[in-house]
Amino acid sequence: MWLNQSFAAIGRRERNLSTEHLIPVAVVGVGAFGRNHARVYRQLANLGLGVRLVGVVDSEIERGNRVGQEFGCHAFASVESLVSSGREIQAASVAVPTLHHFAVARQLMEAGIDVLIEKPLASSLGEADELSRLAQQRGRIVQVGHLERFNPAVRATLPILTRPMFFEVHRLSEFTPRSLDIDVVLDLMIHDLDVVLSFVKSPVEAIRAVGLPVLSDKVDIANVRVEFASGCVANFTASRVSTERIRKLRFFQPKQYVSIDYGRQDVLVFSVGHSDPMAIASVNPQIQVARLTTAAVEPLQAELTSFLDCVRSRSAPVVSLADGRQALSLAIDILRTIGEHGNRLHLGELGT
Repeated sequence: MWLNQSFAAIGRRERNLSTEHLIPVAVVGVGAFGRNHARVYRQLANLGLGVRLVGVVDSEIERGNRVGQEFGCHAFASVESLVSSGREIQAASVAVPTLHHFAVARQLMEAGIDVLIEKPLASSLGEADELSRLAQQRGRIVQVGHLERFNPAVRATLPILTRPMFFEVHRLSEFTPRSLDIDVVLDLMIHDLDVVLSFVKSPVEAIRAVGLPVLSDKVDIANVRVEFASGCVANFTASRVSTERIRKLRFFQPKQYVSIDYGRQDVLVFSVGHSDPMAIASVNPQIQVARLTTAAVEPLQAELTSFLDCVRSRSAPVVSLADGRQALSLAIDILRTIGEHGNRLHLGELGT
């Protein structure tokens, strides 16, 4: 994958792409995260990586104008005004609230525009299925914005995967008013659900889950146990009411324990019976400890570069609609299980 390319190879790509057609792009929704999409597209344009940021769309006109001025592009109040402006748009990021993912992505695809849809893919499986139908009917490239798939630590782990059997995953964040239209499972945990599903590649057989609203009317903290047909078990904890920020995924596979720190983009591998000349000194001489080499790349830059490569080559995205639907389906099943647990304990009465 391109993440493993050397800086020299990236330099060659820059020179080659500078003479190719520039892909005109837009960003729909330029709140906290959508603004980052605009920023990275502009950075890629400045690097000569074959892209041109044409416009941003936001229903809050002042915010859209502010971001448009910041990154040197036009601002529009709606997708309709963008499409009818006469400006060529080949690809777009959809970073509006989840409730509007389906409507916005549908408008863009029907206008002949390829899309990257931020996670979660949609509000329901019905919407996800309709997006898949539209993408096939219109011949559109659709990538789902599961950013952690492009985290250098996750990418570095892929070559050493054998048979993961047990996961312990923690994603804790301080409370912010962002993304309160969805609960913590769809807001935060879904990152890890997608990564674990991509690692395990086995059907889900059982789910146990508990969750509570704390500072909002949605589930703000959740603990989940997922059992797979392969025998693998994964425990997930997600909270947006923590006093600290933690993003770690750890798993065991035969004769190995692997620890991924998403934030530090760091991977430690503890192995038994392996001889590694790069091993770090260990207290137990029977255990070899190694730190995997990771690329120094911003995950969002990696994600958008991959998306643009797919648009240019008309190839399948790293994170497909099927992947996005699978993560959404598991998240919905988890929320259903949380609801059933809450009903058994009459948790709804606590707020009355």
